[in-house]
Amino acid sequence: MEKREPSQALEEVRRLCLALPETSERLSHGEPTWFVRGKKTFVMFADHHHDDRLAFWCAAPPGVQEALVAESPDRFFRPPYVGHRGWLGVYLDVPADWDEISEIVTEAYRLIAPKALAARLD
Repeated sequence: MEKREPSQALEEVRRLCLALPETSERLSHGEPTWFVRGKKTFVMFADHHHDDRLAFWCAAPPGVQEALVAESPDRFFRPPYVGHRGWLGVYLDVPADWDEISEIVTEAYRLIAPKALAARLD
């Protein structure tokens, strides 16, 4: 578990997202956001956008949000606006397991990317 400065956390999330096939980054709602083929969002950075916490929001498989929030509410949360769709919030202002975050980002991508792109990860 490692706590990083906000700029370091952003750079690490950026590196993880842009390493995936056909991803791009642009601002959305004032925050760095990553898209598959420039269209579908799979991760959104949240630098104090809706509260005083540093985090990111991402797509998550059914049931994962509830399980992780129940297990570790100090590390995970239900984000506003997209939480009702099962998206997961991941706090970055606490010590983080960056291997786990890499898995979470990759799984978000798999859920949003077209099957052919997701298959390139296997």
